[in-house]
Amino acid sequence: MILEHFSLKGKVAWVTGASYGIGFAIATAFHEAGATIVFNDINQELVDKGLASYKEKGIDAYGEVCDVTDEAAVSNYVQKLEEKFGGIDILVNNAGIIRRIPMCEMSAEEFRKVIDVDLNAPFIVSKAVIPGMIKKGHGKIINICSMMSELGRETVSAYAAAKGGLKMLTRNICSEYGEYNIQCNGIGPGYIATPQTAPLRERQPDGSRHPFDQFIVSKTPAARWGDTADLMGPAVFLASDASNFVNGHVLYVDGGILAYIGKQPK
Repeated sequence: MILEHFSLKGKVAWVTGASYGIGFAIATAFHEAGATIVFNDINQELVDKGLASYKEKGIDAYGEVCDVTDEAAVSNYVQKLEEKFGGIDILVNNAGIIRRIPMCEMSAEEFRKVIDVDLNAPFIVSKAVIPGMIKKGHGKIINICSMMSELGRETVSAYAAAKGGLKMLTRNICSEYGEYNIQCNGIGPGYIATPQTAPLRERQPDGSRHPFDQFIVSKTPAARWGDTADLMGPAVFLASDASNFVNGHVLYVDGGILAYIGKQPK
C-alpha cells in the first residue's frame, strides 16, 4: 500500500525548538504518523510549555534544555538520546530567530547572533546526528529554510543570509552523505500565521487590515496566510520513505508567492 511509505512508525524524530509554533506542528504530525518525538528548547520555561502542550494533545514527548549553538551541549544531548532511544532517525532543524533591523543600523554582533542560531546551529546538530544515521543505514534531515533563502527584503539581511546559507548546507549534506542513504531536504515556509506574526495580522482601529497583512495577502496567489497545519503534510513526506529519492531539495510551502510577480496596479 502506498500509504505505508508515509508511515513513521518505529522512528525517532528530533525537532529542535519545538515547544510551540511551526516546530510543534511538525512534531505533532510526526507523532500522528507513528514517530517517537524528541525536542529541545533554549530554557526550562519553554521546555515545560512544550511538554504541557504535547501532553494536552496526548503525545508522550521527550524534551530537555539544549542550546543548539553549543557544540558540547548538543554532543551530550545526542549521546543521551542514543542511549535512551537508540539514536535519531529524523532530524528537523527548526530552531531559529530573526532580528528586523535595517542593515546599516545592525551591529556585527547582532548579525553574528542570527547566523549562529539559524545557520551554525543546523551545522552543529546535523554533524552530531549524521554518524548515528550512517550506523543505522538511513536518516532524514529537514532544514527549515525560508522564502528568504531565495528573496531579500528590507531589515532582514542577517536572516536572509543565514537562510540562504542553510539552503546551500542542505544541498551539501545531500552531496556528502547521500551515499549513506541519508536524505537532507529543506522546507521553505511562506508567511505562516503564528503567535509571533499575530501583531502583523491585527485589525486596525478603523477595522482595516494591517498594512503588512494587506501586502502579504496581495502577494500570495492563495490570498491568505499559511497555517502551521499546511506544513504538516510536506514534513511527513520528507521524513518518510516516500521521499527516499528526494535529496538536496527545498520544498517551498508559500501559497505560490515565489511563483508570482504580483498584480498589475490599477
